[in-house]
Amino acid sequence: MSTISAATGTHPDQRLAELGITLPPAPAPIANFVTHVREGNLLFLSGQGPLDANGILSKGKVGADISVEKAYADARLTGINLIAVMQEALGDLSRVKRVVKLLGMVNAAPDFCDHPAVINGCSDLFNDVFGPQGVHARSAIGMGSLPNQITVEIEAIIALNDD
Repeated sequence: MSTISAATGTHPDQRLAELGITLPPAPAPIANFVTHVREGNLLFLSGQGPLDANGILSKGKVGADISVEKAYADARLTGINLIAVMQEALGDLSRVKRVVKLLGMVNAAPDFCDHPAVINGCSDLFNDVFGPQGVHARSAIGMGSLPNQITVEIEAIIALNDD
């Protein structure tokens, strides 16, 4: 069984191409952990951030020096990096049965309160790429800081089709 977007009838790689997205290499861990762990038919993805193709991280405090629109774009970029980890871990994105859960963390100013709008950048991307299988449970929370002062960090749990 493979994941096919109900909206387009296409596989995730084709949907990425239609969206004009070329996956980068999966970002390397920045500390003593791995990018993913598979346990049974679940794939746990470590937190990723907004690292662009040139190796530049988007940094700043959302609600202070970073707008919601910019942070939404950063969450979308983070989603692309998460998909790159899925591709590296699975070799074929059609093995994704469902995106189960996202945890989105926003490097937020103390009075910022629109965390869900920021993390929608990743959620919208997953819905666009994986169709109904991309709809997921989610938490979107604010943090006083994130590693390297990145704007967002997102982790995911992915259910896999049986081997």
